[in-house]
This record gives sequence, C-alpha cells and structure tokens, in this order.
Amino acid sequence: MTTKKNRRQFTAEFKSQVALEALQGKEAQSELSKRYEVHPNLIGEWKKALIDNCHRIFEDPHPERDACDKKIDALTKENDILTQDVNFLKKKLSPYL
Repeated sequence: MTTKKNRRQFTAEFKSQVALEALQGKEAQSELSKRYEVHPNLIGEWKKALIDNCHRIFEDPHPERDACDKKIDALTKENDILTQDVNFLKKKLSPYL
C-alpha cells in the first residue's frame, strides 16, 4: 500500500524572499536550496519569474479606470438630460395634475 504524499505549497512572500536572495548572489543556489529545503530548479524558476515580472510593480494597478471614468461621464450627461426632460414635463403638465 502506498501513501500519497501531499505537495508543499509556498506563499508568494516565501518565493519572493528566496528568489531575491538568489538574485543577490551572496550564496550559491545549491546552498539556498539546502537552507530552505527547496529543489534548486524551483529556486531557478522563481528567480526567472521574478525577473520576467518585475516590470509589473510599476504598472497602473487599475488600467480599466479610464474606461470606467468615460462610462461615468457618459452616464452623468445622460442623467442630466433626463433630469431636464422630467423637470420640463413637470412644469408643463403641472396645471393638469
């Protein structure tokens, strides 16, 4: 009978810490793998992911904000027009109500 071994899951903080240490180069990747008990190839993957995605730190976290602002402006204009129409109709129909 074999037992199923659960895979370890690492937090983003842990991965980034190990990847940063690997990038600094103060210790060899093999030494880091022994210290953190992680396979050296995994550290290499985390390091590559960090390098490939570091530009995202400086990106706008809400790129859809401009589209939302435009939609809000359009809806506000439409609301103003409809409010004017309602006020006009109230004024014209007030003698009949």
